[in-house]
Amino acid sequence: MPAQWAAAQAQGSATPLGQWWGQFNDPLLSALVQRSLAHNTSLRQAQASLRQARAVSDVQAAGLLPRVDASGSAQRSRAGGSTGNRFAAGFDASWEPDLFGAERSAVSASQADVAVALASLGDAQVSLAAEVAANYIALRGVQERLAIARSNLASQQETLQISEWRLQAGLTTSLVTEQARAAVEQTAAQIPALESSLAQTRHALAVLTGQPPAALDAALAPARPVPQAPAELALAIPAQTLRQRADVRAAEQRIVAALARVSQADAARYPSLRISGNLGLGAATLGALTNGASVASALLGSISVPLFDGGAARAQVRVQEAALEQARIGYEAVVLGALQDVEDALVALQGDRERLARLRAAAEAAANADLLARQRFQSGLIDFPTVLDTQRTVLAAQDGVAAAQTSLATDHVRLYKALGGGWVADADSMSRP
Repeated sequence: MPAQWAAAQAQGSATPLGQWWGQFNDPLLSALVQRSLAHNTSLRQAQASLRQARAVSDVQAAGLLPRVDASGSAQRSRAGGSTGNRFAAGFDASWEPDLFGAERSAVSASQADVAVALASLGDAQVSLAAEVAANYIALRGVQERLAIARSNLASQQETLQISEWRLQAGLTTSLVTEQARAAVEQTAAQIPALESSLAQTRHALAVLTGQPPAALDAALAPARPVPQAPAELALAIPAQTLRQRADVRAAEQRIVAALARVSQADAARYPSLRISGNLGLGAATLGALTNGASVASALLGSISVPLFDGGAARAQVRVQEAALEQARIGYEAVVLGALQDVEDALVALQGDRERLARLRAAAEAAANADLLARQRFQSGLIDFPTVLDTQRTVLAAQDGVAAAQTSLATDHVRLYKALGGGWVADADSMSRP
């Protein structure tokens, strides 16, 4: 385990990550995440899986206790013109002492399965919150890009109008006018694609929150800036980060379950003892059932010793040992993947910050150049291709800034997810069947 993150600048007292989406200071984003955690269909499936695992654990735990059954019967028979009644009631009890721990190992395995289901539910919560936030950020980014495209389209339409006036005055040629019209149409062609992407993202957010696709159209229609998280984020050391990741906890509990099943398979090779008994009452009438003469009882003890099974029991142990090795390797893979997730998110965050700063400077310079080019074109000091180039440059630069802002906010979401945010491990819940 590395002692610290390679790309981290601040470590120590970690930033709380329980509800990391609040760091974006966007009430609508927080409301969407909270609703998704309450109504998302995939999350409700994970919750049902957890309830199922707990019920299975209860079934396994019940196997450690004796079993008692009650029975009753009533019979009326007729033979040779005579009739007779027979009433019976009884109790049957059986118990198989867990001499070598097979049942206890099964209970331990089922309890570990419950912990796996609980951690898997936490992992689903983390993934869901990150997906909602990423889609919401993408939606705001598309809205900003759409506004930029429309603004540049208006500017290009003004330029087209100017070129048409100059053409009518004989100051330019039809080539310039057609070039201006081509630029307008190219920019206008981007708008339908952005509007389609915007609608699809709205639909995705609605479904993630457990609603029909068009349910959020009105709430998400007003454009808002891309939410940004604060730059200051203190990270815990890698070992602490891994302990708070739900998928790592789930992989760890899979090892616990596999280890218990190895013990269960090994215990199946040894003798088993079973004790059973019954107590019955029989009489010709219901009132006579309380007569002591009608009592019948039996007690039976049996032992079963496996003598020859063709090596099946030993092979079953090897099966579970192989499953245990798979769980250990899976745990190692999850840990390495978790470390990579954090390091990749940190590197992307640093790179996108630098990229955004450069793009903002480029967009500012492009806007200045576009203003100067249009002024000089109106005065007849430069030709139209120069204006066309500056307009294309300013559109690309501004669109790049919007895309970089979206990427930067999404990087924060990925980092929060990589750090295990959105789910808090509860030791009591992890150990409770």
